[in-house]
Formats: sequence, C-alpha cells, structure tokens
Amino acid sequence: MISNQTFLDKAQNPIFQAIMTLVGVLLVIIGSEIVKLTGLIEVSERFPWMTACSLLLCFALFNSVFSLSTKNMVKYWGRSIYSFLGVAFLSGVLAYLFSHKTLSEAGSYWWIYIVVTIGYMVFLGMMAFIRNIVEFAQKEEWNQPKIRSKKRR
Repeated sequence: MISNQTFLDKAQNPIFQAIMTLVGVLLVIIGSEIVKLTGLIEVSERFPWMTACSLLLCFALFNSVFSLSTKNMVKYWGRSIYSFLGVAFLSGVLAYLFSHKTLSEAGSYWWIYIVVTIGYMVFLGMMAFIRNIVEFAQKEEWNQPKIRSKKRR
C-alpha cells in the first residue's frame, strides 16, 4: 500500500516530530562521541545535555508553528504535549547515558529544561490565540471601503 502523504503532511504529526527530534539528538550525540574519540576537538562532558536542550527547543518551536495548520486543535494539543514530555524524558535519558551525569549534575541545564518547557506552553498559547484571531477575521464580513473622489480646485 502506497501512502499519498507528503513529508510535510507527516511532519505535522507531533509523534513524527518527536521521533525525528529524538533521532536528531541521538545522531548529534553519537557524532560528538566520534569527534571526541578522534581527538579533533575537545567536547564538553555536558555536550549531550546541551544537545538535548537545544533540540527540545527546536521541537517546541516547530511543533507550535505546525499547530496553526491543523484541523483538530484539541487532538493536536493532546498529542503535542505528550510528545513534548516524551522528547524531554527520552532525550534526557540519552544525555545521561552518554554523559554519565544526571540533570542536576549538568549544571544550569536543569533551568534550561524548565525555561524551554514554559516557553513551549507560551508558544502553544500564542499560536492558539493567533489562530483564533485569524478564524474570527475570516468569518467577519468585510466591506470594501468606499472610493472617494478628490475635488480639484
């Protein structure tokens, strides 16, 4: 069975976004481990936590922007929030496995996780507000302004 969905249609699914984010976290962390083993660049022990936080922020941004084009906002929000929690937890587990440091031992990354989480909720709220304004504006009747002729002197 051949799927007619384009990549952009699949990207609007929060679960797909979460999977792609986790794959990105894993690839970047493994890439940093390879670079560390070759000795080309010194990689910080906290780099996996930085990767987890930065890609969690990317997930939050793209997920909230994609919420503008969804048909069923309630269903999208439910999937989005669970996907966000899954990405936050699993990327944290990956960062712990590679850095051997807990989130509290990783320094300020605990606060970055909190800020990204609050920012994600703000992003979702802003997008819902923008969407409501656009839907309201589309339902309103707009009368075209009258064209007035200028009197010449």
